[in-house]
Amino acid sequence: MPFFDGERGRMHYRRWPIENSIATVLLLPGFGQHSGHYHRFARTLQTAAVEMRALDTSGQGLSEGDHGNPGTLAELVADAVRLFDIVRATAPRPPLILMGHSLGAVTVLGMLGAAAPETGGAAADTTAVQRAYPLRPAIPAAAVTGVVLSGVSKRALGGGVPGALGTPLPRDLPILAVHGVEDRRAPIDAVRVWTQRHESVDLREYADAGHDLLHEPVHARVAADIADWMQGVVVGLARRP
Repeated sequence: MPFFDGERGRMHYRRWPIENSIATVLLLPGFGQHSGHYHRFARTLQTAAVEMRALDTSGQGLSEGDHGNPGTLAELVADAVRLFDIVRATAPRPPLILMGHSLGAVTVLGMLGAAAPETGGAAADTTAVQRAYPLRPAIPAAAVTGVVLSGVSKRALGGGVPGALGTPLPRDLPILAVHGVEDRRAPIDAVRVWTQRHESVDLREYADAGHDLLHEPVHARVAADIADWMQGVVVGLARRP
């Protein structure tokens, strides 16, 4: 089994290998989830010639740590960056796509320095954000071919825009956001506003769906949409500004 040393113990990740893949996806699950929950999604990606690797967040699955405390965003980003480096070292040729669900989506934005809440410009708020959020990219954006965000929460969607805390997302980086219209854990209004600020973001909304899109009745359609979008990223047809 593949493991590496994380911020707070040994971390486990899972790989679904295929031959002649056109891209590699690094998936970061949400809180309370682990890589074993994504076998079905991985099979969908395999039919699109996309190989997936998924992390067990600290305390989840086979990773060491506190099950009820996955860590600070800085620790989550550091663990994800270590796996990112492993993936780049072992699969350097295919395009690399980052994907995160819920807490994993916040972590993906944190890797790019673009996860930050809206502060309203108050000095005290700014100081608190700088302590809690990595506001500079931890990975080279040029090494990422595309980003998929599922159920991303409002607490990370205030950064990465001109004049705000955080690093603006690269204008040429294709981003797909998938979100349930009935998501009560991360209401969709925030991601709608965020999408309007970023021309490179393609927002797909799913009616009668909640927070965990890949495990709800709409899962097959969501998975197929993501696979199609990933193929479009690789051949250069995904939405760009």
